[in-house]
Amino acid sequence: MSGRGAAATVHAQAKVNLFLHILAREESGYHQIETLFCRVMLGDTVTVRTTRGTWAIETEGADTGPPAENLASRAARLYAEERGWPAGCEIRIEKRIPVGGGLGGGSADAGAVLRALAALDPSAPTPAEVLRLAGRLGADVPFLASREPLALGGGRGERLLALPPLPPRAVALLVPPFSVATKDAYAWLADIRATDAARNTGAAVRLTSVTALAQWETLAPLMSNDFESVVATRHPEIAALTAALRAAPSTCAALMSGSGSTVFAVLAGPPGAPSPGSPPLGSLADAAPLPGTLIMTATADHVAEVRRIE
Repeated sequence: MSGRGAAATVHAQAKVNLFLHILAREESGYHQIETLFCRVMLGDTVTVRTTRGTWAIETEGADTGPPAENLASRAARLYAEERGWPAGCEIRIEKRIPVGGGLGGGSADAGAVLRALAALDPSAPTPAEVLRLAGRLGADVPFLASREPLALGGGRGERLLALPPLPPRAVALLVPPFSVATKDAYAWLADIRATDAARNTGAAVRLTSVTALAQWETLAPLMSNDFESVVATRHPEIAALTAALRAAPSTCAALMSGSGSTVFAVLAGPPGAPSPGSPPLGSLADAAPLPGTLIMTATADHVAEVRRIE
C-alpha cells in the first residue's frame, strides 16, 4: 500500500441477526425492520491510509466486485465528501467473512473504514455523525460502525438501542456454495406478501422487557427470521442446513442470518467448552453431506478497537 498519510487498521467483525422481522414497506420503497444485531469474532482486516489525492482499494481472499461498487470504497468517498477530508484514501481488505452470506461482510468493511477515518481525522467527528453517514450506506452499516457488540435495530437499521453483551457462546456458521442478493430476498418476500394478506406487514417480536434478551435461554424462543422460509423456497439447501443444525445436541438455537445464505447455530456453553455428552458441531460436516462450508467462531462481548499504524 502506497501513500504517506496516517494509517489505521481495524478487525471488521461480522454480525448475525438473532432475530429479523421485516415490517411495513414505506412509500420510498424501503422496509422498516426489527432486528437484534450480534457481532461475532470472525472478521476481515481493513487497513486505511490517507493520501494526498489518490484513491485505491485492494482486496485479498475473495472477489468483492468492481472497486466503484465496493461499499468500503463508497464509505471512504462519502466521508471525504461530507467532511472535506481526506484528499484521498487507500484501502486494503483481507477478506475472511463470506461474500453475500448475510453476515454483513461488506457493511463491516464500510463500518471499519468510517471508524478508521474518524480516528485519523484531525477534527474527529462525534459518534452520532459517524452513524449518520453509516445510515446512508445500508441497513447493517450503522451497527457495524458502532462500538456495540449487541443492539436492537429499528427503522432501516439506523435506530439502535445498545444492549449489554450476551454471555459468549460458540457459533457454527454453515455457508452454502451460493450467495443471496438482498434485493432478491426482498423481492421474493414481496411476492409472497402480495398474495398472503396475513403476512403482508411482518410480525414484530413481542417483548415485554429487554431483560428477555439478556440470557440465551430466554432469547432462544424469540429467534426467527422472516427471510428464512422465503429464501428456502428458492434454495432448499437452506432448510436442510438449518434442520441439521437444529438437530445437533449441542445447539441452543439455529437460523439463517440476514437475507442469507449463511445459516448459523448458537451452541450451548461458552466457546471452547463443549457440552458433556454432546458431539462437537464439526462432526455434522463429517457425518452428513451438508451443502456448505463450516466455519467456527463465537459471539463477541466487545468491539475491536481501531489501531493506528505507521
